[in-house]
Amino acid sequence: MSVLVTGGAGYIGSHMVWELLDHGEDVIVLDNLCTGFQWAVPERAQLVIGNVGDIDLVSDIIRDNKVDTIIHFAGSIEVAESIENPLKYYDNNTGQTRNLLEAAVRTGIEKFIFSSSAAVYGTPLTSGPIREDAILNPMSPYGSSKLMSEIMVRDTALAHDIRYVMLRYFNVAGSDLLKRTGQSTQGATHLIKTACEAATGKRKSMSIYGTDYDTPDGTCMRDFIHVSDLVSAHYSALNFLRNGGLKFTANCGYSQGYSISQVIAMVKEVSGVDFDVYEDRRRAGDIPALIANSHRIQSRLGWKPRYNDLRTIIETALAWEAELPKRLKVA
Repeated sequence: MSVLVTGGAGYIGSHMVWELLDHGEDVIVLDNLCTGFQWAVPERAQLVIGNVGDIDLVSDIIRDNKVDTIIHFAGSIEVAESIENPLKYYDNNTGQTRNLLEAAVRTGIEKFIFSSSAAVYGTPLTSGPIREDAILNPMSPYGSSKLMSEIMVRDTALAHDIRYVMLRYFNVAGSDLLKRTGQSTQGATHLIKTACEAATGKRKSMSIYGTDYDTPDGTCMRDFIHVSDLVSAHYSALNFLRNGGLKFTANCGYSQGYSISQVIAMVKEVSGVDFDVYEDRRRAGDIPALIANSHRIQSRLGWKPRYNDLRTIIETALAWEAELPKRLKVA
């Protein structure tokens, strides 16, 4: 049987494709290449260019390739953009997921893994790492679109014979240690990507948005997870479902927070470049501190992170910035 990876030409999706191939899986990728790259899909995976919300197309892919599992990454991911253009996010994330689920029901898909986000929590009401049973109160259309999708997955599974895992990502960064793929999107706003671009001269400078938060140094704190650990968590989720697991929702993080200022300082230290950093006002939708309690996924799925070190994350991100121009030139 095959695994269908939606958004498999994108940053996290392409890492997932490599993870599956490394385990000998048959992989089908569905991506409209809006933000993904055709060269990011390995030759051993079959690429179908199209929209995840095209019910007939998805149904044909599932039937023609004997797909029994969907891992759903496709969607829009920028918090600030979601505030400016909420309908885009309710279409790309919520509406398209609804259609994907209909195709799954039509074709008898039994296993579904959904890429969710820590943005479903909003601002935590208590201090310390946040648990999965915390109140869900998203502060942006992006977070709301993910929460609405979670609800649809849950309700669809109750009505049909679908077993699922939903993984709530914290801040994903870094790249494949073999430099096979990485974060390649132009204009990306994620912190480590932005800082690495500044360190390698692709940006003249970068900004810190808000230095007056109620945190140790006044800048936001985040839990950064290496993308290779994240996709290994997905493979653990796949094995959970294959072994008869019914449903599971868990955080994906390290239970360790770093501030924006700490991350920038580490990028400067690792790269040896002292790039310009400017202070700017807060952005709408930013949360002061968001750190995962990752006990559930480690205890229930047996997932163990291998790269839970900020320096390692940044070293691999910088290595990919050096590799990326070669890929873009070939493409």
